[in-house]
Amino acid sequence: MVTLLVSPGCSSSRRAKEWLEEHGIKFKERNMFVERLSIYELKRIIQKTETGIDEIISKRSVSFRVVKNDYNALSLRDIIKKMSKNPEMIRSPILFDNKRLIVGFSEDQIRCFTPRKERTLFLRNAISALNS
Repeated sequence: MVTLLVSPGCSSSRRAKEWLEEHGIKFKERNMFVERLSIYELKRIIQKTETGIDEIISKRSVSFRVVKNDYNALSLRDIIKKMSKNPEMIRSPILFDNKRLIVGFSEDQIRCFTPRKERTLFLRNAISALNS
């Protein structure tokens, strides 16, 4: 099952939710501000990233700007603690299952959560359209 981590008022979070619903993909939605992520959960998410913590940290957040000057000097443990206490430091949406993780909303990337048969059909139709 797909987990969808959202922030309130985030248009990308809304679009991701709508896309999953439109495509009949079962998911569990979790508002990170209401039900904050534990340090353990953040570590598990970071393990699934390709580029590490920089992939999920929101460098535009007010909380990040407060620690910006000390960011490179902080330990990974300290940064994760700050993210756990300040969910606005976490980019949204974050979608993941046992194998995959995507941050933000991209219709091309989110397709990885559709069943293989549907992805194959989509690609065949796209190729047919190009060849027509």
